[in-house]
Amino acid sequence: MNAPERSAAFLLEDDEEKVEYQADTKVSNAGTFTFNKEDHTIANLLRMQLLRDPQVKFAGYMHPHPLVHKIHLKIQTTTSQVAPAETLSSALEDLSNETDHLITQVTDAIDKWKRENDTGLMGM
Repeated sequence: MNAPERSAAFLLEDDEEKVEYQADTKVSNAGTFTFNKEDHTIANLLRMQLLRDPQVKFAGYMHPHPLVHKIHLKIQTTTSQVAPAETLSSALEDLSNETDHLITQVTDAIDKWKRENDTGLMGM
């Protein structure tokens, strides 16, 4: 079969970096991050989190082709005092904190449900 290996969608090659940065040559407060072996899932999360930041003027991504496992994330900040890498780092930290909070809330809800519905072994 001529289909690519499934692992090619998420395993980095030996010479491949996970994230690469290319500063914009025309705008001093903009740049493009290339995320290798990622897709719309992480790109849209990052874009939405970046757009919540008042220091971000533009955040958008492009997935070049369905068989190319790369995402190009463009970030432009409102001033040249704030680097795109800083806003991306902040967005990743915020997403990490939100994820931790969500895990805590789900775990607490499951524990509460188990305490309230403890009927022994499978209701027997």
